[in-house]
Amino acid sequence: MSIIRESDEIDVLLLGEGTYPYIQGGVSSWIHQLINGMPDLKFGIIFLGSMESEYGEMRYKLPDNLVHIEVHYLFTNDEEPQANRPKDRDDFGSIEELYRWFKTGDGDMPDAMKDIKFYTEKITHHHFLHSEQSWHFITDRYRENCPDLPFVDYFWTVKNIHKPVWVLANIVKDMPKCKILHSPSTGYAGFLASLASYSTGTPFVLTEHGIYTRERKIDMLTADWVSFQKPTLLKKTEEYNYIKKMWVNFFEQIGLFSYKRADYILSLFAGARDIQVRFGADEKKTRVIPNGVDVDGLEQAYLAREEGVPKVITLIGRVVSIKDIKTFIRAMRIVANEIEDVEAWVVGPLDEDEMYADECRYMVETLQLEKNFYFKGFQNIKDILPKTGLLTLTSVSEGMPLTILEGYAAGVPCVATDVGSCRDLIYGSLNDEDIAIGMAGEITTIANPSALAESYIKFLTNEELWKQAQEAALKRVRTFYRQDTFLETYHSIYEEMM
Repeated sequence: MSIIRESDEIDVLLLGEGTYPYIQGGVSSWIHQLINGMPDLKFGIIFLGSMESEYGEMRYKLPDNLVHIEVHYLFTNDEEPQANRPKDRDDFGSIEELYRWFKTGDGDMPDAMKDIKFYTEKITHHHFLHSEQSWHFITDRYRENCPDLPFVDYFWTVKNIHKPVWVLANIVKDMPKCKILHSPSTGYAGFLASLASYSTGTPFVLTEHGIYTRERKIDMLTADWVSFQKPTLLKKTEEYNYIKKMWVNFFEQIGLFSYKRADYILSLFAGARDIQVRFGADEKKTRVIPNGVDVDGLEQAYLAREEGVPKVITLIGRVVSIKDIKTFIRAMRIVANEIEDVEAWVVGPLDEDEMYADECRYMVETLQLEKNFYFKGFQNIKDILPKTGLLTLTSVSEGMPLTILEGYAAGVPCVATDVGSCRDLIYGSLNDEDIAIGMAGEITTIANPSALAESYIKFLTNEELWKQAQEAALKRVRTFYRQDTFLETYHSIYEEMM
């Protein structure tokens, strides 16, 4: 743990997993916007990362009203080896209850596990890792559930799934006082907020930008590092990789734990609210609060535009697999065959998944797009947007992308995949007035380079159609998605809960 700024006079303590202030992206921008927009409140941040080596310097200038920052890593190897094995505990049966709850999802989390003293005093992390009881428990569950899998894979999965629970409980033990806990996701951050809320009685606000549980499910089901396959002839048709299933169950359960404890369960658009309810959220706690952008602040970017449609298609986002940059590259090969001088810009960090970024660069070379496709890294969007003809998102999962709204405020239409609230933002959905504004771009199916290319070409070669989309984009963002409305709504929630 490290403490960057320290205070015990905190109004709102934000708990973020892999976001602000070390990672740039939509959630981090939202947090920065929230803190800067409420100078009358004192904010704190607890940053949760995986391992220290995966993060560099802070990416944001810290606001003065951000009075507390502490940093924790969930998967550090910092436990000192001890010669003596821990003694058996009479209450180890509670661990079996916790395991069954993660596995089956039956009922609420056992009450004993909601008390941080269970983790810090009764069954410590050292006991869970090294006791003979723990060893027998793990080997028995292995024989019972997946004896055909390599034991070492199962063993480390159990260890890695449960370790953060103890880390988070110890964070709660030393957590500074605050009036409100606010997490921008379920997952580890939501679990931390829930434990803290149970421990202290502090109100807990949950805002989901994407649906964390669903996104982790996508990650797990497509991940190579948790891939284990039996020989084809021995594999049952319906067999599901058990290790992946363990991770999926874990994230589903801690997500449900957050839903049950949160006082408010907020989402960015109606479709996300429906998914939250489907995943177990109490509908009475849910509320939709759309993102908002600084329309007035982006006015200058709009006024800086030159006449005509720039033959530049810009994707603002991290170079990671969930953004599906590879589909964008494939689409641009088709577009470049039709529009020789077209350019594609990817504006965002490349260091979050360096292997994926390298694969994308290699694909650009393989498809001979070196003169058309550029990775720009982090840039000031006020410099990028006036030179952009079309904004695009090719993601396989999104929440409510701020980049689309920022593009609209600068007069840039958008072509996006049908994920998150992209359809609502492009075609309108809030009410009849929003729908009547018309289309501010176009929606395509996921992982469809041909459809994307067709839409790109259509807008870049038809200035009248492009201007209609631009007018719709400007009107929609100016009418429905202003930053001041978004900030006023959150401020009223904070005031209610203090």
